[in-house]
Amino acid sequence: MNNNLKMIALIIFGVIVLYIFQTKYSGHNLNKTISACVLAQKQTSKSFELKQAKKFCEEEIKKSLKD
Repeated sequence: MNNNLKMIALIIFGVIVLYIFQTKYSGHNLNKTISACVLAQKQTSKSFELKQAKKFCEEEIKKSLKD
């Protein structure tokens, strides 16, 4: 019985830790993805504007996350 309680406590602790990391680092991952998209826009576009590229990338990435 004691062994089962330890296992359940470990699983609950693991789920909590994963949830905290997911909420803490999801914004970081989104920013890195947007930066990569902006860099790709810069390399492929002849007339590059940072604000337009960033806005375009944010919209496209957020739209793809909703799908």
